[in-house]
Amino acid sequence: MTNNLPASIPGLGSIAAGSGLISLDACTDGRFRAGRDGVVSIHATGDRKVEFIAFADHTLAYVRSALGYPAYYPVHPVALERPVQAVLMDLDGTSVHSEGFWIWIIEQTTASLLANPRFELEPADLPFVSGHSVSEHLEYCIRKYCPGKTVEEARTRYFDHTRREMQAILDGAGRADAFVPAPGLKEFLLTLKDRGIRIALVTSGLHEKAWPEIVAAFRALKMGDPRDFYDAIITAGFPLRKGEAGTLGELSPKPHPWLYAEAARIGLGIPLEQRNRVLGIEDSGAGVCAIRLAGYPTVGMTGGNISESGTRALCDYFCETFAQVLDVMRDA
Repeated sequence: MTNNLPASIPGLGSIAAGSGLISLDACTDGRFRAGRDGVVSIHATGDRKVEFIAFADHTLAYVRSALGYPAYYPVHPVALERPVQAVLMDLDGTSVHSEGFWIWIIEQTTASLLANPRFELEPADLPFVSGHSVSEHLEYCIRKYCPGKTVEEARTRYFDHTRREMQAILDGAGRADAFVPAPGLKEFLLTLKDRGIRIALVTSGLHEKAWPEIVAAFRALKMGDPRDFYDAIITAGFPLRKGEAGTLGELSPKPHPWLYAEAARIGLGIPLEQRNRVLGIEDSGAGVCAIRLAGYPTVGMTGGNISESGTRALCDYFCETFAQVLDVMRDA
């Protein structure tokens, strides 16, 4: 296994040495091995969440699952075409700076499971407690810190913390720094609207988490009701609890492509053959993978875990500000 060799991966293109991708001899599930059955190479993202099985003329992506439901997806080649018709935007970290808050909720949940109010996550935990589903975050913490507990017990405690803190925030109390709009967000959104570009907001967050966050951010921006502004809003739905009906979301979050695919194809009505006129914007490694596997050109934003997760090579563009994203979108 190495991570410093250049490679050419159909659908992703030329991968420079030191890109963050890791070269593997075999896929984790053992189905494919480099040099056999037409497989040219196998690479994984630095966080090992996605593995790319490259053949001579196509590539499959294997998305691993901490909960036992992995999946294979084709990797579509992308090339941004202008004028851009639509923008797909991530919520946490990209539109709103809130990752610290949700990591804190995971930390509080783990502290409850351990009956240790002084518990703190380690810096090495951060790539595994952001950008994925709640259940995967909790599964990681259980494996590392409290192996005698269950995901179900952790989820109960997680949502107890979440409901308490979200209600406090809606009541004007709670953590004042929980949801802060990203610098330049308002100007960026209004510019897109002025240009007639459709906008979809996409998050792996469950609806009861995401909606108050979106509302709070729009209040801070003095932009009214987000339902009147966005052309589509896709969340991970509603959690499954005893005695209640839940919706699909825990087994199909980023880095799976479904949230972004649904936002563009169903929410915005853009067929797959027009995918190169859609631009996705993300700050997390899982989100970057989700956009690329959905088949859309991708802008990675600094400030998240893209470099740390070894997914920089999947970004078609890498920007520090929304003004730079507008430059990417500008007609030649």
